[in-house]
Amino acid sequence: MGGKTITRADLCEAVYQKVGLSRTESSDLVELVLKEISDCLVTGETVKLSSFGSFVVRSKGERIGRNPKTGEEVPISPRRVMVFKPSNVLKNRVNDGLSKGGNAGK
Repeated sequence: MGGKTITRADLCEAVYQKVGLSRTESSDLVELVLKEISDCLVTGETVKLSSFGSFVVRSKGERIGRNPKTGEEVPISPRRVMVFKPSNVLKNRVNDGLSKGGNAGK
């Protein structure tokens, strides 16, 4: 699955092409949306984008892990992790693109 990676610049260009804002305004809009999502996640809020999915911050407690090279047990410190849960609409779109032979991963 050597698909193309979409960058911030790609998102800005898409907004520029489809919305008709200037390139600077498009860039500012994309940055503002990404900053708002990031700020909400930092404070522990769930970000839900209808028909797309949800970004959720979960807390993981301390646990014991194992060093794969030595087999030695090591403590893994507690931390917060971010999880993305796609909506059913997005899952269906991705799977429909795959079944139709589309470029879902490219």
